[in-house]
Amino acid sequence: MIEHFAPDPDAPYSPAVRAGGWLFVSGQASTDPETGAFIPGTFDEEFARSVENLRRVLREAGAREEQIVKIAAFVRDEASLPRYNELYRETFKHPRPARTTSSMGFDFLQVELECIAYVGDDVPTSET
Repeated sequence: MIEHFAPDPDAPYSPAVRAGGWLFVSGQASTDPETGAFIPGTFDEEFARSVENLRRVLREAGAREEQIVKIAAFVRDEASLPRYNELYRETFKHPRPARTTSSMGFDFLQVELECIAYVGDDVPTSET
């Protein structure tokens, strides 16, 4: 079964899609969850809002942060990678999810995070 969670009527994607025991969460950035408006800030501030948005989508889909098995991060400036590593280490505790980090070409956005979580087959869905 494939299930889409929390669709935004103005966005051409689903924030999360569950396929069997897997939950795929779309990239989360420093945005206001109510309006979708981008909120600029320091790298640390944008990282914190991206993480909170990731957590919010997980909660809305009935999942927990501990179920994340993989995180993909997109960081605008390679000079931010040492700070990203520090924040990642502080935020995601051991055992940490597998991860991929790459640079991106957005001028307005400093960091974006997406993840894959294994939620198993016993997680309630929006249909139950």
